[in-house]
Amino acid sequence: MIRLSIQSTNISSIGYDTVTATLEVEFTSHDVYQYFSVPAHLYEALIHAQSHGQFLNDNIRYHYRYQKVS
Repeated sequence: MIRLSIQSTNISSIGYDTVTATLEVEFTSHDVYQYFSVPAHLYEALIHAQSHGQFLNDNIRYHYRYQKVS
């Protein structure tokens, strides 16, 4: 999955697969997580959020199934 680099204190890059609705987040710790069944509008909102980490915590992290991939 191709990820976009972003300016954030705890997130390095964010990617999204429209076919599977999978959001992939690489943190500054180099851990990568995939979040499943995330609507495309939430990915778009995350990309444009003033605080990417806060948006992820408030709207995605505790609401969608996820797994650590690396």
